[in-house]
Amino acid sequence: MIYRFVVGTLVLISSLPTLALEIDAYRLVDLSHSYGENTLYWPTSPTAFEKQQLAYGISDGGWFYSAYSVCTPEHGGTHIDAPIHFSAGGDSTEKIPLESLLAQAYIIDVSKKAAADRNYRLTADDVREFEKEHGEISAGTIVLMRTDWSNHWPDAISYLGDDTPGDASKLQFPGFGAEATKILTEERKVAMLGVDTASVDYGKSQDFIVHRIGAAQGVANLENLTNLDQLPATGVTIIALPMKIEGGSGGPVRVVALVPMYLREVLRVIAEASENTESEIASATTANAERFFAI
Repeated sequence: MIYRFVVGTLVLISSLPTLALEIDAYRLVDLSHSYGENTLYWPTSPTAFEKQQLAYGISDGGWFYSAYSVCTPEHGGTHIDAPIHFSAGGDSTEKIPLESLLAQAYIIDVSKKAAADRNYRLTADDVREFEKEHGEISAGTIVLMRTDWSNHWPDAISYLGDDTPGDASKLQFPGFGAEATKILTEERKVAMLGVDTASVDYGKSQDFIVHRIGAAQGVANLENLTNLDQLPATGVTIIALPMKIEGGSGGPVRVVALVPMYLREVLRVIAEASENTESEIASATTANAERFFAI
């Protein structure tokens, strides 16, 4: 009874509109890698991240001053793919709707499957199993695929599967599967996909079908994410703001997850009132909570 009440209350609280964003009520998780000399790029990229010092030190006026010039291809490090990356009529970077860049997120954890198969692709069954436990994925949300591949960053061989310059034919890492992508983009109408590997398409892909399916639906992608292991499956808000490149096909992006602090407290209360541990209860979601609350 207590379990039903507390989880049901969580559902009601999470559905109430708020007038202001209280940052102190959230745990902030940085999902982006830093840019630097070790930043990984697609093997066929002609250049990598470059940072040139323009000034550093005490100025003629007597105060400290520093400035740099930076240059990078769009698709390297933690970055966004605009729909135009694989769709001639798709939105370019600066035209991606803000509603797509700030949205609720679902995190589908396939890290164990990816650890057993570095070429693993998210399947339709994976999506269905996730929804069976957490409820149907809502339109306009962001779906992140967790593989824990970011643990290999920035070792190119471990992360990409191969580090041969100019050759992308030998890459091996997990990604989304075509059928799962169709469900998420064509049926669920999600706003964006994301993954903690180098591409939403798995490493061996030569046709980039996942990019093509998503781009045709106006779906952007987040690639080379990190710290997805710090997020619960649901209840997370993602803020992904890319460099606003006019006419761009993507660009560097800082991605931050907002995890409500009350989730941890609610799980603790539920655990104390039941025979389950917090980790066992942590997967309780809105759909399940509504079912349990129906007394």
